[in-house]
Amino acid sequence: MKKIEAIIQPFKLEEVKEALKAIGVDGMTVTEVRGHGRQKGHKEVYRGREYQVDLLPKVKLELVVSDGRKDEVVKAVVQSARTGKIGDGKIFIYNVEESIRIRNDERGDSAL
Repeated sequence: MKKIEAIIQPFKLEEVKEALKAIGVDGMTVTEVRGHGRQKGHKEVYRGREYQVDLLPKVKLELVVSDGRKDEVVKAVVQSARTGKIGDGKIFIYNVEESIRIRNDERGDSAL
């Protein structure tokens, strides 16, 4: 199993959710986060004073999928989250040793 973490632009969340739903991915965790990558934030002006905004709002999606679905899920996220501009986000993929459904103690892929 693989855990896929995707950091994306907040306005792309609905599009990514629809793309994942279209390929049959139901379960995910969504968290509002703040951070920056290479863009290092931006400057804004408020009441005539300029200040640096270095932690930008992002959305983190977390999904655990079977090994065989990893490439399909990553492709769906990349295609639906891409704007082609700096700050589109990143995807991280981790190995998952085991998953357990608390309700009935199912384990492995069947617990997904």
